[in-house]
Amino acid sequence: MYKLICLIALGAIVMSLSLFAARDTPHTSRLLNGEFQNSEIVFHSSLADMWNIVKQSWQAKRAEPVPTKIIPVESITTANLLKETNDVLYRLSHSTLLIKLHSKFILIDPIFSERASPVQWAGPKRFHQPPMSVAQLPNISAVIISHDHYDHLDQETILQLADKVDYFVTPLKVGEHLRDWGIAEDKIIEFDWWQTRQFSHFKLTATPAQHFSGRGLFDRNETLWASWVIESKDTKLFYSGDGGYFSGFKEIGQRLGPFDFTLMETGAYNTLWQEIHMTPEQSLQAHLDLKGKYIIPVHNATFDLAVHDWFEPLERITALAKAQQVNVLTPRFGEMVLLKNPKKTMAWWQQVMAIPSVAVSQ
Repeated sequence: MYKLICLIALGAIVMSLSLFAARDTPHTSRLLNGEFQNSEIVFHSSLADMWNIVKQSWQAKRAEPVPTKIIPVESITTANLLKETNDVLYRLSHSTLLIKLHSKFILIDPIFSERASPVQWAGPKRFHQPPMSVAQLPNISAVIISHDHYDHLDQETILQLADKVDYFVTPLKVGEHLRDWGIAEDKIIEFDWWQTRQFSHFKLTATPAQHFSGRGLFDRNETLWASWVIESKDTKLFYSGDGGYFSGFKEIGQRLGPFDFTLMETGAYNTLWQEIHMTPEQSLQAHLDLKGKYIIPVHNATFDLAVHDWFEPLERITALAKAQQVNVLTPRFGEMVLLKNPKKTMAWWQQVMAIPSVAVSQ
């Protein structure tokens, strides 16, 4: 029992705390007393909050917290990636996405490690293996990082990627982690919200999000968090990163939309942290605010990071989308999504679920 409590506590730390000392202060209006700020809320947590998270994790009665059957994964080969002439997207795991735009590859929030954790002997363990290894990836024009939490910024993966990536693109100060790990300075580009950079065949813009940052006990909010707009001459995508629902989605939609695809956080939600992680209902509303055409729910079905059943986010978002006549795509891990005229996807998780119905959690 003691070991289980420790593992639950470590999972809570992965979700909510922070680690390194503060660096030189960047020039931004969102920095106050050494901490970055959200535009609409001030998010704080305490030891009491940590205890509530641990207690709820211990007491929660879930039908299926982790899959009891094998999650389907389609293998991806380097040769198939290179010969594909269409603009395409692949969901690799959790929030990790591989996008091909005009023969250039973009990788989002890559985590190929077994656990989303500061250590690999404990912490949230993946439900499935990635569709390909880091070694199989082609040269990557840009790796996009949304924020520095362990399920989005993984040191081991970054080091494995170092020699095959042109640029690592991060919010302000997140690049300090990469520098500490030995990534070359000329490969790191840091963005403030609303900053834009044109690359050879695509443009990236960092946009606001309502979240927080940190990798340990003493570095809360010393780095910025962001959502991202990825744009080519043919396609415009929005990636939410992590965050709560706020009016910023409407502003992004007005300033930079409409979007062909929104890649929306839909998972690891709970009333205890509702300000910084959206429910499926809010994810769908954010998609509408952004003026999106297709929504692809991410941040689910790879790690156990909350107290809902592993499949619940996908069940809820697809039911909501159907009710509101919204185009939703739920590709299997490794399944190719065409960015022009995408094909319908299947509710693959329903073949994996051990129970026929969903117990909706808070």
